[in-house]
Amino acid sequence: MDLSDSPDDAAFRKQVRTWLKKHVPGWRKDRSGDSLEYDDPKRIARAKEWQRKLYGAGYVAMGWPKEFGGQGADVMKQTIVNEEMVRASAPTIIGMMGINMVGPTLMMHGTEEQKREYLPKILRADELWCQGYSEPGSGSDLASLKTRAVVDGDHFVVNGQKIWTSGAQYADRMFCLVRTDPDAPKHRGISYVLIDMQSPGITVRPLVQMTGDRGFNEVFFEDVRVPRENLVGKLHDGWTVANSTLVHERNMLASTTRTQILFESMVKRAKAEKRGGKPATKDPIVRQRLADLAIRVEMMKLEGYRQLTDALRKRPPGINASVNKLVTCELNHQIDRAALEVMGEAGWLTKRDARVRDAGIWPTDYMFALGLIIGGGTAQIQKNIIAERGLGLPREVRPA
Repeated sequence: MDLSDSPDDAAFRKQVRTWLKKHVPGWRKDRSGDSLEYDDPKRIARAKEWQRKLYGAGYVAMGWPKEFGGQGADVMKQTIVNEEMVRASAPTIIGMMGINMVGPTLMMHGTEEQKREYLPKILRADELWCQGYSEPGSGSDLASLKTRAVVDGDHFVVNGQKIWTSGAQYADRMFCLVRTDPDAPKHRGISYVLIDMQSPGITVRPLVQMTGDRGFNEVFFEDVRVPRENLVGKLHDGWTVANSTLVHERNMLASTTRTQILFESMVKRAKAEKRGGKPATKDPIVRQRLADLAIRVEMMKLEGYRQLTDALRKRPPGINASVNKLVTCELNHQIDRAALEVMGEAGWLTKRDARVRDAGIWPTDYMFALGLIIGGGTAQIQKNIIAERGLGLPREVRPA
């Protein structure tokens, strides 16, 4: 097995690495704040500027077809860009939800007018998107959602509530699931619509997380009028469209390169900690923990290479998105926990304490990583998908 870059890919990697070394902005954030969960207009403006600079260099949405503004590049080129972005500690692309989720969904299910209207703005960060899926009573069982959309002439009239909506406080548009046929089976009475977040009747209320951030929001709809031309796919067939988006979301939540860098940071921290006057890495219990995590990180990396090979050879992805999401999100959380255990009581100090380690990134990461295990489909749901759809095991029997 040869895991090295081809000569062409090696040259491209060098090109990307050189460009990033020259252009990564000085305001880039450390890993603890890389999720861009903020509503400061100045920070949003500079994040948009960074995406436009990347797009001008040809490094945004490289895999998109050329007719939609992409490079038509193979998945290897996009993988190299993603890896080098993480290695360079470059800022996260603020329009990632549009690029990785609603953009590909519109290419597959959208009208020609929708593609012309929205795709260029997604690439240039002229419009930012948020996702209107989860509701207070419809998280894991998404198909039980109750937000209603009633047809009124050339519009839908939307009433209801969404929750855990990332970035809603600064998003320009939302791709949203609404119930358009309350009498149909729950998976068949749903439609997928695009909503202007400046529409009258929309209220956004930020939610403060245990990390202290306000990245998630509640969104309330009161007689919000949405043009019928904003329907994606067929009326009442939004579940089919939504599943296309969910596959892209689960891949977006997984990053093997980021996990490798996280582990390397944790090992560095363990070497700096002292146990009995010696580095914590000399402690046999700590070394065993590190060895276990190192093996799992290496397995995750090799599985990522296997999936990359499948993609390059045009093999069907199957349940790869669920495997990626489950493995990386759980492993990230376990690495964070190991770092905190190595540091002991000092690990939970915040950035406001003079004795804090690594600017307080570890407790923040630990709490945020826990949320990612739940977001985008809980670990339990991913395990069921892998078991039932991937391994062909019987469906889970739930208590009556």
